[in-house]
Amino acid sequence: MSATGLILDGVLMLLLIGAVAFGIRLERKLAALRTGQAEFARAVSELNAAAGKAENALMALKSAGQDTDLLHDRIVKGRQLKAELEALISRAPARPEPAVSAPSAVASAPHSEPRLQPQEVPASAPQQAAERASMILQALAANQTAQQSLNRARRKLDEDLFAA
Repeated sequence: MSATGLILDGVLMLLLIGAVAFGIRLERKLAALRTGQAEFARAVSELNAAAGKAENALMALKSAGQDTDLLHDRIVKGRQLKAELEALISRAPARPEPAVSAPSAVASAPHSEPRLQPQEVPASAPQQAAERASMILQALAANQTAQQSLNRARRKLDEDLFAA
């Protein structure tokens, strides 16, 4: 072999060593890139799950807002019914006090119950009072149901927000 052959073989060996070194460096960079890509995909999936939870929480909050509006309407109606009931009560005739004709009657029966005179009440008044009482009871029941629904929605919202 000649000297040029040896020189060419040496250059070729140097080029092969450089190519292997470059390949090793390239492989390390590609491995780091694959790791980063997997972490990025995991972060995207976590972000997607958090967005889903936030969307559910917003829907629950919207539902709670609607329940709150319904509850407010029922409270307003309940207050109106209360005012009407108070007006009816204030217009109702008062019970007359028992009339005592003589002081001897008081002394002879100190522990007896006073007898009230029956009053004339229109026939429709008890029916109206019963209807109003029924409406008030319905409003109170609806109010309680709406409050329970609102509490459930708030608990679910809190659970969803703090679960993340």
